[in-house]
Amino acid sequence: MVKTVIFQPSEVNEAAKLIQKGQLVAFPTETVYGLGADATNEKAVKQVYLAKGRPSDNPLIVHVASVAMVEQYAEEIPVKARKLMDRFWPGSLTIILKIKPGTLSKTVTGGLNTVAFRYPACQPTLNLIREAGVPIVGPSANTSGKPSPTTAGHVYHDLDNKIAGIIDDGPTVVGVESTVLDMSTDQPVILRPGAVTKQDIENVIGSIELNNHKVKANEVPKAPGMKYKHYAPNAQVYIVAPDADWTAVANWLAQAEGSVGLMATEQVLKSHVWPVQADQFSLGEGIEDASARLFEGLRAFDDQQEIHQILCQGFLPTGLGAAYMNRLNKSAGGTFFRELLTK
Repeated sequence: MVKTVIFQPSEVNEAAKLIQKGQLVAFPTETVYGLGADATNEKAVKQVYLAKGRPSDNPLIVHVASVAMVEQYAEEIPVKARKLMDRFWPGSLTIILKIKPGTLSKTVTGGLNTVAFRYPACQPTLNLIREAGVPIVGPSANTSGKPSPTTAGHVYHDLDNKIAGIIDDGPTVVGVESTVLDMSTDQPVILRPGAVTKQDIENVIGSIELNNHKVKANEVPKAPGMKYKHYAPNAQVYIVAPDADWTAVANWLAQAEGSVGLMATEQVLKSHVWPVQADQFSLGEGIEDASARLFEGLRAFDDQQEIHQILCQGFLPTGLGAAYMNRLNKSAGGTFFRELLTK
């Protein structure tokens, strides 16, 4: 057990010293908070898996502070990948590339010959990487399988006394993890949607594919979030479809036993007089707000033991909505509110 220290962005140099010593420090990004360790220190990387309770065949994203840092480890950077780096880095795009043999341990890669690289748009974290002088692995800084952390408080809740420090830069802006694009194959494929959309990428490099491959039990996933349960609170989440009748939702809630979490936009929350059973959480004014607040809402209800069901508003899976619905579907296990009407 270690004492977890909260660092301000001005104290990044102290956090960097901990990274250099092989200790774990959670860091902010524009998407979610990550759990950092020296990517070149295998012992430190193994501690990341232990702290999170993360399966060892779930590869880690390597965070860098320059393209030059990627060049130290990547076998090559294809022309299309460089175009995307020029356009979206620093930012919410993770790019999978083949790596030079022996440059990063199998603990980082999950035993694969590829690594996912990201150059985050968050100055304190870029300062951390530069001060430490090494790339930093950074899965979400939470207990594996739970909703991702979008504040330092969320990290502290899950990992207090398990990691050396947390850099507190306030709430994240995007709220859902980065887009993961596999550039190690002939045809680029989005393995995980994020704020950088399919259309955004195609505007730069032309046609790409969306992953529809289901990872088998004995198969190592190329990116996080492809194989194991993710983003799930203790309560069962139900998706309220974009075209749902909210009057039917209100009527169902009026008959529900005990409190039920209700996550919806301000427009929806103001559209009805909700029964006392509805414990409301605002997703804001639209898809950007909803993406930023999704994990916060799931975590808020996770701390209320009396909440056993959460109804959460769905959006059309276009643009940022694709990333939002990807996370919400995983959180709910693909379960929709309409299924409650048949019980």
